[in-house]
Amino acid sequence: MTDITDETEAAITGTTPRRNPKPEVDKIGGRKLKPATLMMGHGYDPMLSEGSLKPPIFATSTFVFPNAAAGKRHFEGITGKRPGGAEGLVYSRFNGPNQEILEDRLGVWEDAEDALTFSSGMSAIATLFLAMVKPGDTIVHSGPLYAATETLIARVLGKFGVHFLDFPAGASREEIDAVLAKANSGRVALIYLESPANPTNALVDIEAVQASRDAIWGNGEDKPPIAIDNTFLGPLWQKPLKHGADIVVYSLTKYAGGHSDLVAGGVLGTKKHMDVIRAMRNTIGTITDPNTAWMLLRSLETLELRMTRAGENAAKVCEFLRQHPKIEKVGYLGFLKDDAQADIYKRHCTGAGSTFSLYIKGGEKESFAFLDQLKIAKLAVSLGGTETLASHPAAMTHISVADSRKKALGITDNLVRISIGVEDADDLIADFDAALKAV
Repeated sequence: MTDITDETEAAITGTTPRRNPKPEVDKIGGRKLKPATLMMGHGYDPMLSEGSLKPPIFATSTFVFPNAAAGKRHFEGITGKRPGGAEGLVYSRFNGPNQEILEDRLGVWEDAEDALTFSSGMSAIATLFLAMVKPGDTIVHSGPLYAATETLIARVLGKFGVHFLDFPAGASREEIDAVLAKANSGRVALIYLESPANPTNALVDIEAVQASRDAIWGNGEDKPPIAIDNTFLGPLWQKPLKHGADIVVYSLTKYAGGHSDLVAGGVLGTKKHMDVIRAMRNTIGTITDPNTAWMLLRSLETLELRMTRAGENAAKVCEFLRQHPKIEKVGYLGFLKDDAQADIYKRHCTGAGSTFSLYIKGGEKESFAFLDQLKIAKLAVSLGGTETLASHPAAMTHISVADSRKKALGITDNLVRISIGVEDADDLIADFDAALKAV
């Protein structure tokens, strides 16, 4: 019997003929390879790209079909007329080689069934919300959230009849139960968390949220998914899918990109949920571009190294700051002890991270004096880069939040947010010490 070639099979089935990639190597001698190892080649076969060690940048807007039947089959998958989604490559608003390799590697860190990438963290969040909610629905969320996320929920989606209820990040199971029970009078489309919260570093008990959700809705199809922004700790120091979340959201601009030279977002989770979000992304075109995806592939190779060094630096810097006479409090997760937040940290986290809240004795005047004297640390928003950054949330990222809500959430005038980089820790301590002398 004559063997059927790839080209013959393509003619029969209408699929795109592609050389079969080499089988993925994710185990050696029964040992499952770690994410840091898989970042060097997972999802990519050099022989499919002329032997190039690294994936090329596929700078194309569209991909050639082998025949008209293949084109029809592709669009049946893209539009949902046929289950299973896209087969192969169609158009760069839908997918592309760089994005697909990146998504494969992102999923490795969280052990996620599927992953999607976006043009920014906020486009990831917006696409998630648009995919999940309709007029009349309610979003239940923890607070505080990143200010743009709160704006999107309350002001933008609110214009289209979407409601919200919230509970504080550090809420107990009883407090969570009360809010979810109240929200259950209507359709709850999504439970959205951010942990640690931006900028207070307060932790959300993901396991308690899952238990509360399941107690109210059971295992029915109508139970709302739990999504969480894991930007501050993930993917190295917290893996929410292991603690009850269904969907994990990232600003890949931060630790994943890690060099303050790109903007991107990611959403990971169950294939069921990713298919819904992918369909929305296909429609509104919020996918990351090939060049940014390629840069993220480069960055993921050093993610563990960078985050580990930044975490070690933060521990040293925070130990210095907590003893300084001009510091009121250091909101560093590594200092949690013998309270509900410490219990969450012990159950959910494997590290304290490198971003923390610093409360200076005084108010805006003293905080500004400190920020203006920094020499190594840069006065800029964002976090998770190789360089140390410092900002004033109440006057910058959260300035649009109502004063009453800022007060309720602990976003005070003496709060400075610090993101520690990979510089020498003793140099950073010297910089903070000199700046505090001006306060």
